[in-house]
Amino acid sequence: MMRSRNTSRRQRRSQGLAEGEMGPSPRHRHSLPVFSYLTGEMPVTVGPYGQSQPSCFDRVKMGFMMGFAVGMAAGALFGTFSCLRIGMRGRELMGGVGKTMMQSGGTFGTFMAIGMGIRC
Repeated sequence: MMRSRNTSRRQRRSQGLAEGEMGPSPRHRHSLPVFSYLTGEMPVTVGPYGQSQPSCFDRVKMGFMMGFAVGMAAGALFGTFSCLRIGMRGRELMGGVGKTMMQSGGTFGTFMAIGMGIRC
């Protein structure tokens, strides 16, 4: 006879489990907060800015960071292709790709920051 952890035969029967079934793990039995069990809804989480909206400077900063990340990815692709096409290898290739990534990241980040500033 297989017994589940910390449950008797009577408890397993009341949970609707067959003789060999183990039932829910004690660690995962209460994975949701009690609030969701009572109301059927999840509690609303508070973001990094609390209940208020981010300031205009925060939006411009976020636009620059997003643009810089996208520009870096595009610069990695285009820089690698163009540097390999002209025959760069090794340290020279890494320098050329890094320079292209920084240039395209800075350019695209600047334009995204300007666009977010216009929206404020």
